[in-house]
Order: sequence, then structure tokens, then C-alpha cells
Amino acid sequence: MKVLVTGGTGYIGSHTVVELIEQGYEPVIIDNLSNSKIKVLDGIKAISDIKPRFEKFDICDIESLDKFFENNRDIKAIIHFAAFKAVGESVEKPLLYYYNNLVSLMNLLRAMKKYNIANIIFSSSCTVYGDTEELPVTENSPVLPAQSPYGNTKQIAEEILSDHAASHKDFNSISLRYFNPIGAHPSAHIGELPIGEPENLVPYITQTGIGIRKELQVFGNNYNTPDGTAIRDYLHVVDLAKAHVVALKRLIDRSNKRNYEVFNLGTGKGVSVLEMIESFNRVSGLSLNYKIVDRRPGDVEKIWADTSYSAKELRWETESSLDEAIKTAWDWEKRLAKEK
Repeated sequence: MKVLVTGGTGYIGSHTVVELIEQGYEPVIIDNLSNSKIKVLDGIKAISDIKPRFEKFDICDIESLDKFFENNRDIKAIIHFAAFKAVGESVEKPLLYYYNNLVSLMNLLRAMKKYNIANIIFSSSCTVYGDTEELPVTENSPVLPAQSPYGNTKQIAEEILSDHAASHKDFNSISLRYFNPIGAHPSAHIGELPIGEPENLVPYITQTGIGIRKELQVFGNNYNTPDGTAIRDYLHVVDLAKAHVVALKRLIDRSNKRNYEVFNLGTGKGVSVLEMIESFNRVSGLSLNYKIVDRRPGDVEKIWADTSYSAKELRWETESSLDEAIKTAWDWEKRLAKEK
């Protein structure tokens, strides 16, 4: 079965492509390479012995997208990752985020209707819950005002999918609300590959450990948390990638209970920034140099998932420990250093 993976050379997308191949699917990637590199395809091939078909264009370009589907009428499902994702940048450039993240989704939905494609999995985020006081968050927790334009694009995208599903009974969609993916493939052939300034904590940690950065900046130590630093739910990216294949099978088998569903994907445990540093120190044998600085605009204080619904319905749970995930990220960083 052919599956379109938008943003498939990105961090989560590339790991999901590997899992799709291993489960017998034929992924086809569209990516404009705005935040990824073409060499990721070589990493996928090194793991799976298959180099997936790749087309470079921006899915905000409706003409290019229409031409793609004209030539690929055997696509049966879509996994949609392609989006801008930096919280801080979205605060500075909100229109860029609203255009890119929402027009791309609407273009896909129009194409799905035109070419009779029924199934789409949407890459959502725990940012839809805003600065919640209800912990852990369930899929029924209130969707509070977004803390950033990025978070708001995820909220609006989910509303678009929900409304579209309500008006099209033959349309099936699942939104996967990720918490914080970390780590890399155990082979160290693919991993998080930030272009320019990283957007997530772990690349900052590993880049500091390898010597690219002199010190790690910890944004705030006066949060209402046990050690004062922000708390997140960090899950291994390979575990997260596997969840996409499980969700895809749910749509294809029509075992979904509604034609639009949402699931939390996390470990169910909150981990602070300082605890992340301690984990890195354990697996690397180093003592990471860090400095406390001011809070960052758009950051949520603390959030972690209630994963009982995804465990029950998807029969999916994380398998890797925090230290195991951090170790794969460190192995990946060391590999990148050797290649330079």
C-alpha cells in the first residue's frame, strides 16, 4: 500500500518512514527541505535497504500538489507532518506559521476529496492544551488558549479536521497529540537534525556535550515545579513513529470508533529540564555545563500525558526509558561529529 508522508525527511517523519517500510508499506515522501536534508534518505536506506521515492516541493503550492496526485492515483493514505514547528519563531513570525501550517492542510484535504483518498493521520501536539492546570492531561482535557501561534495552528488544524469529518462521512482522520519526542534511531543512521538553531531541548544538550556550544541555557528556574524548571513528557521518537503505523492500521481496518479521533502520545511521566541534564550526564559520563537564564516566551510551565486511552484503543505504549532515549540522541550526535 502506498502512503504519502509529507515532511518525510524531517525528524519524526523519517523515523515513521522507516517503521512503515518495516511493516510492508510503500511510503512516498514530499518535502520542501526547508528544515531537513536530502541525505536523510540515505540514512533510511541504510536501515531498511530501501530508499523511498521522494519529491521536492511545497504542498502550499496547490498546482504542484494536484500534479503529484494526478501522477499517483494509487495513494491510499496520508501521514501529514509537514509544518513549521518552532514556538519562539512563531511568536516572531505568526503570519508565516498560519499560512504554512494551515494552507498546507487545507490543500491536502481538497486533494483527498478530489482523488478519493479517505485516510489521513495528522501530526498534532500537546500544545493544543495550552497552559493547563489539569494534570495529567487526557484527550478530554480542555483546549485552552494557545501559548503561541504555533500552538494555535495545531488547535485550528484539529478544528478543520473535525469539521471536515463531520461533513464527509467517508473521510477518516486521526490526530496524534505528541508530547516531546527525543532520541534517534538505535542504528544512529537517522536522528534529529536541526538546521541552524535547534528548536528542542535535547539537541541543545547533545551539542553542548559534544562541544559545539559552550553551555546549555536553561530557560527559567522559578516555575512552580519541584526543581523550578519546566516539565515535559519526553518519549522516544521510535516509539512515536510506531504509533503512526498503529494508527494507520486502525484507519485502514476501519476499527476507528468515529471518523475523527484524537490520541495522546507520551510516556505518562513528567520530567524536568534539570532531570534531563542528569540523564545525559549518566549516559555520557560527562558533566554538562549549563546556565539558568530568563523564561522563554510561549513556553508552558508543565505538562504530561494521561496515556490510558491510547493504551486501550491503539494498544500502544512507549517501550524505551528516558536514559535509553537520551543515549540514542548522544550516539547520533557523536556520529554527526565524526562525519564533519
